[in-house]
Amino acid sequence: MMRPVLSSHIQAVGYDAAARTLHVDYGGKTAVYRNVPPEIAANVTGSVSIGAALHEHIRGRFDHGYE
Repeated sequence: MMRPVLSSHIQAVGYDAAARTLHVDYGGKTAVYRNVPPEIAANVTGSVSIGAALHEHIRGRFDHGYE
């Protein structure tokens, strides 16, 4: 389930634990990052700065596509 976030570039985030996918809505395009461990997803989705957490923990480290 996606939840809205306060961010200048990101509208919402969500994590599907069964599929291990992190969903990030960039305002019209949703990125789906695959094989994200639950502890990393929790760090990102619980961060005060979602954008900084994505940059630090996700981008360039996990395969992704768009839906």
